[in-house]
Amino acid sequence: MTPAKPTHTPPRQVRIPDDEWLPFDQATKAAGTVRAEAVREFIRWYLRQPGAKLPPRPDRAAWAEAPPQT
Repeated sequence: MTPAKPTHTPPRQVRIPDDEWLPFDQATKAAGTVRAEAVREFIRWYLRQPGAKLPPRPDRAAWAEAPPQT
């Protein structure tokens, strides 16, 4: 019997300071998405994959004034 292939993507480590990561979380929520999906969309766009587009960005006012949520 063939071993089962993993059905998930293994986690990757990226070091991002809190003063960027926490506002990024707020901004992605304001855009109606999550950080991981925005990063994946950016990578697809950066690699020029067919049909890839930059992820949407919300207006700064939608997230910049909100206190950081942990």
